[in-house]
Amino acid sequence: MFIEISGLPSFVFGVTATGEITHVDIEGILLPGLERLVENNNEIYYLLVLNTDVDNNTAESWVQDFQLGIKNFTKWKKIAVVTDQSGVEKFTDIFSLGVPGNSRGFKMSELEEAKTWICTRED
Repeated sequence: MFIEISGLPSFVFGVTATGEITHVDIEGILLPGLERLVENNNEIYYLLVLNTDVDNNTAESWVQDFQLGIKNFTKWKKIAVVTDQSGVEKFTDIFSLGVPGNSRGFKMSELEEAKTWICTRED
């Protein structure tokens, strides 16, 4: 499930992922949050606190997530992924080489650093 993170600036959308992630989470929380950013700011600053194993995503949610990324490909400014899964953290760092904007992985112990980084606008 996704839980929206409160207290972030209006140009940042963040969620904490726990347990199983399904299409209901994508359609009910993630899509509306990211669409709100695009409508209001024409760019996406996204914080994901991954407090569940990536294997807990259903196949349908992976497909929707991929489609969402492609749909807004040029809008991504910054992506911060906070997790203790080292493979995901490294993938996030490498991911920035293939997409516009910056992406960066953080450990759970670096959550406050991730928030500071994602909440700093780039020109």
